[in-house]
Amino acid sequence: MRIALAGAGAFGEKHLDGLKLIDGVEIVSIISRTSEQAEAVAAKYGAKHSSTNLDDALARDDVDAVILCTPTQMHASQAIACMEAGKHVQVEIPLADSWADAEAVVAKQKETGLVCMVGHTRRFNPSHQYVRNRIVAGDFNIQQMDVQTYFFRRKNMNAKGQLRSWTDHLLWHHAAHTVDLFAYQAGKIVKANAIEGPIHPELGIAMDMSIQLKSESGAICTLSLSFNNDGPLGTFFRYIGDTATYIARYDDLVNGKEEPIDVSHVDVSMNGIELQDREFIAAIREGREPNSSVAQVLDCYRVLDSLATQLD
Repeated sequence: MRIALAGAGAFGEKHLDGLKLIDGVEIVSIISRTSEQAEAVAAKYGAKHSSTNLDDALARDDVDAVILCTPTQMHASQAIACMEAGKHVQVEIPLADSWADAEAVVAKQKETGLVCMVGHTRRFNPSHQYVRNRIVAGDFNIQQMDVQTYFFRRKNMNAKGQLRSWTDHLLWHHAAHTVDLFAYQAGKIVKANAIEGPIHPELGIAMDMSIQLKSESGAICTLSLSFNNDGPLGTFFRYIGDTATYIARYDDLVNGKEEPIDVSHVDVSMNGIELQDREFIAAIREGREPNSSVAQVLDCYRVLDSLATQLD
């Protein structure tokens, strides 16, 4: 399986680290905003090609699939371009920042029949897989999820502390993780409300947001998001159910009394990004729809669009 990766920033390298662990995968091409970064990352991961133009990778006959870790605003158009070039594609979350663009990607996937997967990593984290397995087995039903997504990002920086060329967004990016996960674990979302704090004078986005969700099962979810939090960073999920309480922090899980739960047996790795990439590669090899396919996650973007309309 010969892979091109576009967007060799902080998250792009997480994918490259995961791909190195999958048998039979070759990193062929690295695409980045600057030739210097593209060349450096290509040298680090043994890719024979680098460029600043995605079209250069799409024109290669030794590229089977593409992983997009580019700015949000480029995701939909680039995913469509990949499929038009006959390449399977995994596009990092979010799929798009509009409902129309999300629908357009789904339409292109249906037209081409190629694998098109979206990086909704929470479906793959061992912590959330453990809870999912209990739900599927009928041993646990969610009554409420309480989720906090907190960063300290008053300047336009990425996870490595480097200046970004684009502006991140609490709703279309960070809320997408929880909106999709809540629906995945508790059923289709039937009600959604949102409020936001003041708009940052330089970044032009709200730095704080609160979202309420309700699923068809009757479960509810409260999501708090902030770029103003000067403290522990990341997303913390509390599952309150009929038989247990769980707290998930990335790939780790504890119960409501903060007692660790061993999730090392849940999958072949403890790294959610690696597991996400393994699913992408396996779906291509097996000719099947992947978990977190563009069709499966589409409804998340319907909900985000409804929340964006409320906020506007």
